[in-house]
Amino acid sequence: MRADERRTDDERTLEDGAAQDAVAEAARRTTSRQALARHRGFEQVSPQVGQLDEAAFDDALRADPDEAMALLADMTGATDERLRDLARRLAGRVVVDTVRTGTPRRRGIGRLRHAPADRSSGELDLDRGLEALATSRAHGVAPALDELHAREWSRPDLAVCLLVDRSGSMGGARLATAAVAAAACLWRAPLDTSVVAFGDEAVVLAGQGSGRPAEQVVEDLFRMRGHGPTDLALALRVARQQLERSSAARRITILLSDARATKGGDPLAEAAALDELVIVCPAGDSVEAEQLAGALGARWVEVSGPGAVPEAVAEVLSS
Repeated sequence: MRADERRTDDERTLEDGAAQDAVAEAARRTTSRQALARHRGFEQVSPQVGQLDEAAFDDALRADPDEAMALLADMTGATDERLRDLARRLAGRVVVDTVRTGTPRRRGIGRLRHAPADRSSGELDLDRGLEALATSRAHGVAPALDELHAREWSRPDLAVCLLVDRSGSMGGARLATAAVAAAACLWRAPLDTSVVAFGDEAVVLAGQGSGRPAEQVVEDLFRMRGHGPTDLALALRVARQQLERSSAARRITILLSDARATKGGDPLAEAAALDELVIVCPAGDSVEAEQLAGALGARWVEVSGPGAVPEAVAEVLSS
């Protein structure tokens, strides 16, 4: 058995500083101008080394949004350092604009509410109970609990863990789709969403309840070029661990993957331990995703590219 196969789940789950180290290591893999030139319209968007013509990119985005976003995703990893920096700045704006199709549903935030003290485990709200306390004191008796109020936080409605499959050659359309999916989840449940990129390791880009800004998570995802085999069972275990940190009434795992495991244990057993699983897979590559979903009675949906992701996420989280 190889040394990497003996590593524990804890050793293969990277969070906080270890996650940022993994992002930095992934970002060392870059894409040459020759490879970028395979994209239609690249020469118009970047006519010279170190240049990015945003007007030309906007034209490309209007003509073919998915192709333009795939180009932009690859440019965020360009060997050309100046082009890479310009593309990363532009990518954050484009991705966030893509998911802002309406007012965000801040469903992951708990709300402060009041309840009768005899039916609550919260702390007493003395301001609301002043009259009852004064009356009881005047009569020399203890106030009844049903005359007092307590303050408590209601449970958030929704918690999400997004699992992003970064195994193999993740770039272009796949990378753009992952970034849009992360932004869409964080836009709809900003304080109770975790994002985990996985291959043979699980890199926690946003921990459950961290409230990490979408722009930062998207930037990290654009640095996560594809790497290694697919340990789907590990990813599903990490999703369960992340969601266990939440007190939300509904806890949902969104798996962005073709669900084709090439390493690790049985993903079916791990998936069955989740509260709710939805698989979002590439259009035309859904065989394994459909099989896993069918075995669990879970939902699955195909997306044709990054432009289809916001609607798919909205449907998943609203149903």
